[in-house]
Amino acid sequence: MTGTPTEVDGAHRPAAPRKRADARRNEETLLAAAARVFVTSGVDAPVRDIAAAAGVGIGTIYRHFPTRADLIVAVYRHQVEACAEAGPALLETSSSPHAALAAWIDLFVDFLVTKHGLAGALQSDHASYDALHAYFIDRLLPVAAQLLDAAAAAGEIRPGLDPYVLMRGIGNLCIASTDERYDARRMVELVVAGMRQQ
Repeated sequence: MTGTPTEVDGAHRPAAPRKRADARRNEETLLAAAARVFVTSGVDAPVRDIAAAAGVGIGTIYRHFPTRADLIVAVYRHQVEACAEAGPALLETSSSPHAALAAWIDLFVDFLVTKHGLAGALQSDHASYDALHAYFIDRLLPVAAQLLDAAAAAGEIRPGLDPYVLMRGIGNLCIASTDERYDARRMVELVVAGMRQQ
């Protein structure tokens, strides 16, 4: 008699993690779609546009994110996490630390473009947005430092570069990215090239 509940419990245990994994994948799909829509149409884009981009119904979005503020915060955090997780992965897979640094900076620029689309909303007084800047710094500054240290240790860039100054400088270069005559990515490429050890 005591074996039956254990077998039933055991049969159900594998299903729960699968559901959680599916839910995480669905949420990531929604957030990636929302980020794309925010870049092209702004944070006030209709929810139906985000749903269409994600290939889901509007109800699914509201189930995950009851308010627009919830969605905006989640998109921001998702973009930060993707950028943070990419740094160590790029160091593992790139041909050199400098190549990893350059690829990560490219992803960081992509994030800043998304962040620029969120900027107006994030400057509002909504309580959900208060801690996001600190979260951004806490998650991404150590990644930038790790990449800079690795490239400097390999003799590929000048040592002693400040990760905060680098991130702030790239951010400033991306501010004017809405000017059609200005190529922020090209300017960032020049910064990356300029870090090379002579």
